[in-house]
Amino acid sequence: MGKVVYATGIDYVSGSLAKPKKNRSGHSCGTYLIGTHRTAATTNPNCTRLYVKNADAYDRTTPLSTNETNARTRFTAVRAAVAARKADLMNIASDQAAFIAQKDTAGGKATLNAYLWKVCGDAYDTEHQG
Repeated sequence: MGKVVYATGIDYVSGSLAKPKKNRSGHSCGTYLIGTHRTAATTNPNCTRLYVKNADAYDRTTPLSTNETNARTRFTAVRAAVAARKADLMNIASDQAAFIAQKDTAGGKATLNAYLWKVCGDAYDTEHQG
């Protein structure tokens, strides 16, 4: 096993150091370099690791399942509904009042955005239930 030593002044790196470049044609050049730093207690003084992965390491190898396709469709529809609801000036006051009313209840959403995602998500689920 090799020991990772970074330049002077850099104790450790956590995350991606390099990613492969993708051309418009889909061709990838280079590799992923991923640095990690172990924070768990240990007696080993070498707590830094460096991983090298091929350019295609994160490419999907299986087709999308029906559940994944449905989840992506739901996300897209709910995101559009939330954006439309935020932009609708006729409903802002009622949405804010309903949000404030539920905010301090058990299971209440802490932000207006989260509240709108819940409302629009529930509406989508009700509409597509059957």
